[in-house]
Amino acid sequence: MNQDIIVGDEIYWQPDEQRVAFSTHWQGRQVPCFIAQHRLEHLSGQQLADEASVILAFEQVRFDIEELVCERIEEEAFAPDGSISL
Repeated sequence: MNQDIIVGDEIYWQPDEQRVAFSTHWQGRQVPCFIAQHRLEHLSGQQLADEASVILAFEQVRFDIEELVCERIEEEAFAPDGSISL
């Protein structure tokens, strides 16, 4: 678990974009984050067919996602709107 950032408990499947939306708290501010379904499938090693499997896979690899978000923040790889995409 990374102590620099904290991934919030609220995660949302966005089917039109084929991604999960979640927020991260970093240095006292909230950073919107997204992880694409294909990236989540790669991290979890599973085919994700529905919202329930997507959410479960996210929870299974939550700490890996935290590390990836932390790397993006360190690289200052923010989108123009201030979000981080994986």
